[in-house]
Amino acid sequence: MLVYAREITPRLNYIFEFIIKEILTLDLKITSDSEQFSASTQPKINYSDRFFDNSFRIKPANLLFEREIIEQDLYFPVWKDTKVMYITDPHSDMPFDPFAASFFMLSRYEEYFNAEPDLHGRYDVYSSLAYRNDFLNFPVVDLWIEELRKSLIKKFPPLRIPPKPCEFMPTIDVDEPFAFKCKGLIRTIGGMMQSNTRKIKGENILRLKVLIGKSKDPYDVFDLLQQWHNKHQSKPIFFFQVGKVGKYDKNPPGNRRGYVRLIKETAGKYRIGIHPSYRSNVEPSELEKEISLLQMAACQPITRSRQHYLKLQIPYTYRNLLQLGIKEDYTMGYAAETGFRAGTSNSFFFYDLLNEEKTELKIFPFQVMDGTLKDYLRMDPQEAMERIKQIIDRTRAVNGTFTCLWHNSSLSDWGPWEGWRVVYETVLKMATEG
Repeated sequence: MLVYAREITPRLNYIFEFIIKEILTLDLKITSDSEQFSASTQPKINYSDRFFDNSFRIKPANLLFEREIIEQDLYFPVWKDTKVMYITDPHSDMPFDPFAASFFMLSRYEEYFNAEPDLHGRYDVYSSLAYRNDFLNFPVVDLWIEELRKSLIKKFPPLRIPPKPCEFMPTIDVDEPFAFKCKGLIRTIGGMMQSNTRKIKGENILRLKVLIGKSKDPYDVFDLLQQWHNKHQSKPIFFFQVGKVGKYDKNPPGNRRGYVRLIKETAGKYRIGIHPSYRSNVEPSELEKEISLLQMAACQPITRSRQHYLKLQIPYTYRNLLQLGIKEDYTMGYAAETGFRAGTSNSFFFYDLLNEEKTELKIFPFQVMDGTLKDYLRMDPQEAMERIKQIIDRTRAVNGTFTCLWHNSSLSDWGPWEGWRVVYETVLKMATEG
């Protein structure tokens, strides 16, 4: 695919590579030579205000040619049953600019402005344009690209652009691998004293049975997970937390023998990554220690991460990860709502707007988290499964990647998660069997 633009900028290069090369899997050449473009007989996109014969024309918005982060004046009309932005010319082959719109979403442009953060210092979903304009639960970027794919084939009949295959990516956060084991004496005594406030029937009796080897720890569901993932031929990614204990960090020490054994066994079967401690967001030096500790436990390099509590501050969190050798991050999603934070189900490289450059950090967005469904949206298991099916169906419709975030503790079928184990088993079945 040959593309003409009046100017070739880093933003333009980034988004055309993502859409044309990565998603549509076409060869790409971008030129600002109008004579070369005009003479070419291959399928071509005219991304300019000019007119050329035999080309697919999209009148561009200014976003990809700007070099500052400027508040955008956006509105969201509906085109072909989908919300769009950057309407530029109703007489072009597409009436809006899907490249500028996709760049706005993938770069998380709006998150560079000072929105009021939530309780944990995160960008608040309720400040997002997707939530406020009712398209958060739709993969709008993927929908725009699909319309572009169909329109290009219609314009250039010999062109072949097969849809990409659907994918499923289950991910498991191991915040607390065991409810009772590997806690140490002081934490065990403290847990016994606090059990009355949690009002979980028989908690201390179960704790004692686990500690003397008469019962299995309720959070130790890793054998069950292996059984389910093998049955449904799915390949999960596990994220382990190994930092210091704190108010929001409940994991055992990363060098405790039973925990090290679990990490090593899991790393021998599946992909794993670091689940940085809550405190590492304000003490970045801690993350380097945690990565080193996990690497020693797993006996392998650690290049994947997901932030604990989904604490993500763009671009600073991503810059810290890059400096420490992380190549993939799986934090892109919201805690309080389901949906497509960046408008896409597909992975993409992080674009640093402050430095105006594409980085080597690949972002893998997720759409659904167990805690979102139960704790934030107050759904029961049946309502949760209905919401998940809706998200899976919308992801399949664009041949995207459905990614879910679950915790081993929510599979315990114990305490506050009683009755919820069936939800994850149903997710695996829906995502792999249709």
